[in-house]
Amino acid sequence: MDVINILPSPPHFFRLFFRLAMSLLHSTINTNRRRALLERRSQTDHDIHPDSGFFPSRQLERLPNPFDIWENALAEANSKLALGDDDREEAVAKRPLGEDWRSAVREWPVLATEPLHDSIRLLQRAHMVLSWLVHFYAHSLPPSADDILVPKSLTIPLVAVSRCLGIAPVLTFADTVLWNCEPIDSNMPLSANNFRIVNCFSGTEDERNFYISSARAEFRGVEMLRIIDDFHNLPTYEDLTMISKLSRDLNKLAAIIDDISEVIKSVRPTCDPHVFYFDVRPWFEGSGSKGPTAPKWIYEGIEDTDKLDLSGPSAGQSSVMHAVDLFLDIDHKLREKRSPAPTERNKSADHGFMERMRRYMPGKHREYLNFLAATPKSVRNLAQNIPMLRDPYDNAVLALKRLRDDHMKIACLYIVSMSRSGARSGCPVSAMMAKLEASGPVRGTGGNELSVLLKAGRDATRRAVLKKM
Repeated sequence: MDVINILPSPPHFFRLFFRLAMSLLHSTINTNRRRALLERRSQTDHDIHPDSGFFPSRQLERLPNPFDIWENALAEANSKLALGDDDREEAVAKRPLGEDWRSAVREWPVLATEPLHDSIRLLQRAHMVLSWLVHFYAHSLPPSADDILVPKSLTIPLVAVSRCLGIAPVLTFADTVLWNCEPIDSNMPLSANNFRIVNCFSGTEDERNFYISSARAEFRGVEMLRIIDDFHNLPTYEDLTMISKLSRDLNKLAAIIDDISEVIKSVRPTCDPHVFYFDVRPWFEGSGSKGPTAPKWIYEGIEDTDKLDLSGPSAGQSSVMHAVDLFLDIDHKLREKRSPAPTERNKSADHGFMERMRRYMPGKHREYLNFLAATPKSVRNLAQNIPMLRDPYDNAVLALKRLRDDHMKIACLYIVSMSRSGARSGCPVSAMMAKLEASGPVRGTGGNELSVLLKAGRDATRRAVLKKM
């Protein structure tokens, strides 16, 4: 309601005074709201540990009775199950065991999850175990063009714990990496030097090494979270001491991102692309991830299964990479006018991909990212206005661009080339990506057109650079 228009007409100067007062009042309210948001924020409030970041600081303990029925089935899965379309002798020999395993799962009672609801760690463990069981069940079935019915003994408790955690009811990055580690020395906290992988689908060292590389990248990102936290807790940005600290932190951030790039590239000697593509990656695929005409998963006992997020795990669900994107103000949605202008392929990309991937993150981690997105503090705006910060900011952005270039090369080798011919020789990214036009889209495990997404993310990063390149 316009208060001005319903009052008797006052002198002109009083009208101006009243409007000014109202404007100042709204400005004060908005400022206080933003200040309150900042004062309430603490990384620990978002289940972020100062030493382990998005990882739990301690091992997730096994579920108690009666939920140990889930734990036991997961422990048996590797010895009894193989991919349903695997025709190798060892896989064929497992088929009777697999049918017995799935039959037993279908006969389980539907366990109420309320006894787990008071413990976030038990909920995380339950989500991890149940989501692995769902993927073991769905992908060990014989190939069929029909939709897959996942039994209610798995789906009802999985959806219940997922709602408590605010995470998608399917296998996620958290289940394969963050919650899939245990300390080598149980007397010490989980860390980059004290962890091992718990679960694998294929039982291969290649799969284990793939998870290890992902976990090492996440652990290296813990220091990035400290830099982001320090920035948001700076009392002022006008003091030379504070500006100098921020400059050092941005240069440090660039070095950390380069370290993560090296970790990503280190997967090559320890994880064979052929093994990854044909023996590991199929287990990750969620409902309809091979395209809109592929069979879907039906969650028995759950209404409107088609409205659930069931794509499966993806590196795009890494909370630490989303955090650095938000900190550096990378515009994946193309909302800002930056140069160079987006290409037509950039414009055709799924601009909601990054935001949608957040639905596959633990709810508390997503809340932290929402805080970063909502805060009025922008390191990019500061760098634009403070010459001393421009080069350090650009260094960090260019390091992130290099990381995305390296990720494209890895994706080309492990997914694109394997999907085309299985050849392991040379991998010029641009040439390989161009071939996609003629032979149809290669999709990530989440069902998205891979080349378009990766190029759009890389180009959006490049556009954040302040200096003209």
